[in-house]
Order: sequence, then structure tokens, then C-alpha cells
Amino acid sequence: MRSIVTLSLPEEMVREIKREVKRGKFASMSEYFRHVWREQRQAQLARELRKEAKEYDRGLAKKLHSHRDLME
Repeated sequence: MRSIVTLSLPEEMVREIKREVKRGKFASMSEYFRHVWREQRQAQLARELRKEAKEYDRGLAKKLHSHRDLME
């Protein structure tokens, strides 16, 4: 299911996004924003993974004894 979201953006930003679409980098303005969201989400997950890796290196990792431990 999709939802429609209305954004208020500065004209310069709209022009730049339209240029990116016109250059063929994105199929539409909507695709541009989906791309930005996916990149932001990927960066967030990478930050979380780095944090967890540091905790693991410091011996702070949680020991899992069964799959139920994942839910806690």
C-alpha cells in the first residue's frame, strides 16, 4: 500500500531534484525520495552494526542460548 505525502521544499532543491530525474538518474521525484530514504536507512543500520561490533570487541555481547534469547 502506498501513501501520498506532500512536501514543502525550497525552489532550488526542487530544481536540483528535477535535474537529477531529467538526467535519468531517477525515474521520478518519488523514486528520488525513496532512494534518499534507503540510503539514510542503510547508514543508520551501518552505525548500529559498528556500535554492536564495538560492544562485542569489549566483551559486552549478549550470549544466546536459544532463539528465544533474540526476542529479549
